[in-house]
Amino acid sequence: MSRPLGLKVAYMSLWIRRIVGPRTPSTLTEADRWRFRLPTVLFLTAAILLITSIFLPYWKMTLHAPQYPKGLSVQAYVNRLTGDVAEIDGLNHYIGMRPLEEAAQLERSLSIAAIVGISLLVVAAIFIHSPFAAMLTLPALLFPVIFLGDMYYWLRNFGLNLDPKAPLSSAIDPFVPPILGEGLIAQFRTIAQVQSGFFLALAASIAIGAGLYFQRKAYQPLIAPPQ
Repeated sequence: MSRPLGLKVAYMSLWIRRIVGPRTPSTLTEADRWRFRLPTVLFLTAAILLITSIFLPYWKMTLHAPQYPKGLSVQAYVNRLTGDVAEIDGLNHYIGMRPLEEAAQLERSLSIAAIVGISLLVVAAIFIHSPFAAMLTLPALLFPVIFLGDMYYWLRNFGLNLDPKAPLSSAIDPFVPPILGEGLIAQFRTIAQVQSGFFLALAASIAIGAGLYFQRKAYQPLIAPPQ
């Protein structure tokens, strides 16, 4: 009975070592040790950038209309909308578009916890010196793309599902507002652009990619072939 149990423990220990990966060698010069510290610095930087991005706007849309020569703007943070939301909702009401606050309610309610969670996964990847580190960092790595994809989904959903009973429903066809760049909707002109929060998240993705590269470069030679 003890032998099968011992084999199970040995196999479990082997899999844990494969997941965790090799440890940093203790016999290193200070110059060589920096190669192993660099991924840690990059992963920590990425986590800090992601957390900081919570407090900054990710996306902005400016609407230019004849009655608003200075334009109306709405900024999207990960958890809220700010700016001329009420005024834009008033204009959208006439063409049958739902209020902006109805978009991405679930995403906004979970966003802060989600970003904190994926940032902790990035920190955890510091201690995983194997290809499994890429799995831990994948959500953070893809976060900017996921954000833009979700924004596009809601813009498309709102633009293509106009209320046919709206006062000016017959004056405008369903449309898809641009997620980036300039667009024309009847007599209105919109300009959409990413903001500082998105750039921080993008910088975090770049730091994670660099961290994975340098981590593999440092630890791959230490991974023994499976026996």
